[in-house]
Amino acid sequence: MNAIISASDLAVAAAAAPAPVLLDVRWQLSTAKAAGAPAFDGRAEYEAGHIPGAVFVDLDRELASAPGERGRHPLPDMAEFGAAMRRAGVSFGRPVVVYDGGQGWAAARAWWLLRWTGHPDVRVLDGGLAAWQGPLSTDVPVPEEGDFVPAPGASGLLDADGAAALARRGLLLDARAGERYRGEVEPIDRVGGHIPGAVSAPTTDNMLADGRFRPAEDLRARFKTLGADDGGEVGVYCGSGVSGAHEVLALAVAGIPAALYVGSWSEWSSDPARPVAVGPDPQ
Repeated sequence: MNAIISASDLAVAAAAAPAPVLLDVRWQLSTAKAAGAPAFDGRAEYEAGHIPGAVFVDLDRELASAPGERGRHPLPDMAEFGAAMRRAGVSFGRPVVVYDGGQGWAAARAWWLLRWTGHPDVRVLDGGLAAWQGPLSTDVPVPEEGDFVPAPGASGLLDADGAAALARRGLLLDARAGERYRGEVEPIDRVGGHIPGAVSAPTTDNMLADGRFRPAEDLRARFKTLGADDGGEVGVYCGSGVSGAHEVLALAVAGIPAALYVGSWSEWSSDPARPVAVGPDPQ
């Protein structure tokens, strides 16, 4: 099953019965608070207009636990995550389509969590809300309670030790911007740089100018150039497990399975005992 869906295909699916469950996960990574500017409000954006029938999901509160030693967006409590998904109408027997404002990072986080916890049919709207050509609604639906109960997978998730080991034996991709990987700037976390052995692979390079994913064959070629071939193990991390989920989604579009280090650099760099590499090379 393709991990993404076009806006035109979603319009057809939304008019069919049963229509997919639609989750609106608008969110932005922002340093606005430090600058004194108002923070992005995903719920307000949702209430101003969303795809008809979509339910808002709060990334910070429903797709992550509170920030701390495990990173800025650690895994959510599974009972709370399951309850949030059931409130949104998510059930095992009904497909789910997730979208955000267009960047795709937040939608990918929801996609990854639902897939990792056992939902069989989840896709991300390619290009996000900006790609949607249909009407928008300000009605806030109250869906029928779903039956989804998370069952975390035995694979697909890395911790700090697992990420370090994978960087040595396989391929660990760093989805952040190149300047953060190289340690030239670090606007959010304690220190800049990367996990020793990780390869720089900004997730923004997986996208077309209009916010949609590059064709699958282009993505396969890109990841092969980075070292993802011959069925070897692949893992991804980013700043806090959000843009990294987007790279895992891009890998899925390319037909390459990958694990996500959810704690990512925000967890790794919080411990001064963990090694930090800087510069353009993995080591």
